[in-house]
Amino acid sequence: MDPTASKRPFTVEGNESSETVIADGNLEFVREKGGNYASPTYQEASGAPVETQSPLGYQVHTFTVVFLNVGTMVGTGVFSTPSSIFSSLGSVGLSLFYWFIGFVISACAQAVFLELASYFPSRSGGEVVYLEQAYPRPKWFFPTAFAVQSVLLSFSSSNASIVLAEYVFRMANREPSAWELKGVAVAGYTFAIILLIFNNRFSLWFANFIGIVKVLTLLFISITGLVVLGGHTKVVDPKASFRDSFEGTTDGAYGITNALVKITFAYNGYQNAFNLVNEVKDPIRTLRMSAPASLIIVAVFYILCNIAYFAAVPKDDLKAGKQIAASLFFTAVFGSSNAARGLNFLIVVSAFGNLVTNLIGQSRLIRECGRQGVIPFPRFWASTRPFGTPLGPYFLKWAATILMILAPPAGDAFNFAVDVKTYPEAVFYFCMTSGLLLIRRQRKHIGASKTEFRAWNVAVAVGLLSNIFLLVMPWYPPEGGMYAGDVSFWYATYCVVGIAIIITCALYYYLWIHLIPRWKNYQIRQDVLVLENGATTHRLVKVPNEKVAEWDKEHDAVGRLRTVRTGNRENGSSDEGLVVRAGEP
Repeated sequence: MDPTASKRPFTVEGNESSETVIADGNLEFVREKGGNYASPTYQEASGAPVETQSPLGYQVHTFTVVFLNVGTMVGTGVFSTPSSIFSSLGSVGLSLFYWFIGFVISACAQAVFLELASYFPSRSGGEVVYLEQAYPRPKWFFPTAFAVQSVLLSFSSSNASIVLAEYVFRMANREPSAWELKGVAVAGYTFAIILLIFNNRFSLWFANFIGIVKVLTLLFISITGLVVLGGHTKVVDPKASFRDSFEGTTDGAYGITNALVKITFAYNGYQNAFNLVNEVKDPIRTLRMSAPASLIIVAVFYILCNIAYFAAVPKDDLKAGKQIAASLFFTAVFGSSNAARGLNFLIVVSAFGNLVTNLIGQSRLIRECGRQGVIPFPRFWASTRPFGTPLGPYFLKWAATILMILAPPAGDAFNFAVDVKTYPEAVFYFCMTSGLLLIRRQRKHIGASKTEFRAWNVAVAVGLLSNIFLLVMPWYPPEGGMYAGDVSFWYATYCVVGIAIIITCALYYYLWIHLIPRWKNYQIRQDVLVLENGATTHRLVKVPNEKVAEWDKEHDAVGRLRTVRTGNRENGSSDEGLVVRAGEP
């Protein structure tokens, strides 16, 4: 053993087992185990502590994983996106092939998530955890940057709320004013929040129910499409669109790349269940079966629904894109009046389900940001009182989304606000995917045991390439020039603003962690708080320079207060926490 390695005896309060800290340069790795029957988690000690008993329970099972992902993937896009994708690509054959490409890209990205989850099987929060552990230095930088942008840009479902409101008024056959539309959107989002905050078990059950309704809806469209292809409806020539299926394929780079971006976002949500890993018993075995199943189910239905649209609706009508594809399909098969009533109801249910599943996953992500201690009031974010649900994150999502619904006017301001959050998300996704390679190297260096799942290297490569594509593509000008985007000003303004937000996060981190402490003569240290129902969180505290040595002596690497013991008084044995250097026995 390296003579610089030292033994530091301690017993963590409330935990009589000894703990080993593996030192690797300036990194300290600890082995912690949760209560979800998962393998131990080896993580850098600056990360949020593992909750040995999940305060949110263990109620996420195989079907819940499937429907959490399905409910997030299937929003309103499957009813409208096919028209715009076909218009961008120009041919039926290439459009159908792109939906398969989207499945392959998403499957590779999901494999990356699954391997990362296998390293930290008792940590919820998904991307929050994986960035935290892939980039532990500078200490608290990535957690701070990700948490700040997650809090500032936490209005992820405002667009779905507006869509829901629009179709509620279509069901009533009434044209709303702008404030009527916003009022219904606020009511819909508030109702979704109320359903979720009072009972965690019910919220997951409701997500399952909505997911089943969505699957049945897609099944109905798919079967109807096959009936149309069989010539059993009033559609005159259902196979017309499939003759010379690649005729009209565009050769424009913008259309091809824009369609791929839309396809990629149509599958977004395949990762939602990874935000709830610590609520899943035997999580990796469950996720490795149910997460790919959810993606396969959605991919099959996406392709079948597109076949149904092309069978029932003439290509020129689809390409015009003045109505959503599903509306044209229902009109062609059932007639306009029946189509309007049935389709509007299905879209309202689908949009509301998207709100619910998105909220469930995002609440865990924000809770994990709070448990890292890098945003104020960690007790507020980590607490599950009084209903056993993450009330603090739900409140933040509600407040930010209601603000985004009410404040910006329709048009440029709203579209720009929604677009701004996409670029920082793409940056962090790229960092997370490349961070998998860093975590692999870390684990090999410290001698951590193999995990239950490892992604193929080709899947990681595809994930990296798709992330690079999503970072580069938004800078490519649209065919109409610099001002031909979905806003009236420069098309890439939102990219610049997104990068500015990340730079602002970095400046905030430097001021908070380094500059101000140096000026005020203190250092930042992490402390562990144990709340009700087993909720555990880090709290970053200010320690005066003259007391730093004493603080470090009294706290372990994770931040728990330790009691030094020379031995067990009853049997004379020793309780010790062992610190070793990476690569040593």
